[in-house]
Amino acid sequence: MNILQEIAEYKKAEVAERQKLFPVEFLKQKLYYKSKPVSLKSYVMDETKTGIIAEIKRKSPSEGKINSHISVEEVSIGYMQSGASALSVLTDEPSFGGSLKDLEVARKFNYCPILRKDFMLDPYQVYEAKAHGADAILLIAAMIDKSLCQDLASLAHELGMEVLLEVHNQEELDSHYGNYVDLVGINSRDLKSFNTDLEVAKKLANQLPAGVPKIAESGLKTPEDVVAMKNAGFDGFLIGTSFMKSSEPGKACQRFSQQVKNLLAIEEGKQKV
Repeated sequence: MNILQEIAEYKKAEVAERQKLFPVEFLKQKLYYKSKPVSLKSYVMDETKTGIIAEIKRKSPSEGKINSHISVEEVSIGYMQSGASALSVLTDEPSFGGSLKDLEVARKFNYCPILRKDFMLDPYQVYEAKAHGADAILLIAAMIDKSLCQDLASLAHELGMEVLLEVHNQEELDSHYGNYVDLVGINSRDLKSFNTDLEVAKKLANQLPAGVPKIAESGLKTPEDVVAMKNAGFDGFLIGTSFMKSSEPGKACQRFSQQVKNLLAIEEGKQKV
């Protein structure tokens, strides 16, 4: 059994338990369920912003513990003040140390698009995302078949949220991409082996139709990486580990963003000469 299969097993049991404790009708009574979501797509495509989707996570399967002593309030506000286009909040506890409480806190203190990043396998999780303040959900092609992907995406749209589809290879792109997807994330990390190669994302980006917002995921460690991915046609950049390793993730994001802007300005200057 690979890591994704293990995750799917515990996630199914976790969802079943939460459904007993907090039925969908209960979720529909929560404050954020009735709020109007903010468009992740619009913010990522806004040229006045950085395109960076700054992530809040305490640990990961590939890195282990990253930063377990954080204030979601402080980190999320710091990210927004740094000029990030959006927030990504990990809500899975076993693999990432996150929770739905993290999502609620981020929503309470920020008016910006917030992506719920989790292993989405059940319609119940889509209702959860809406009830706790998410504007968009992540669907991972490697974990669900096309039919379930369509069903979850349709429900997300019904609730006013957008869908970021994550793929890693041509097979996943061919099988899962469709008009029910708002943005496509290309993960440079193979979720089965955890090997990371940015060239994978660059090549796959060329296979997407023009005008489809493309998000680069995983392995973005330096401002130079972001500039290279931007030049490869990416609009957004999901970054978490590089910021979260700092004692002040918001300031790390601010420095990183400024360096990206400086590099892009230098490139633009060279093109004008």
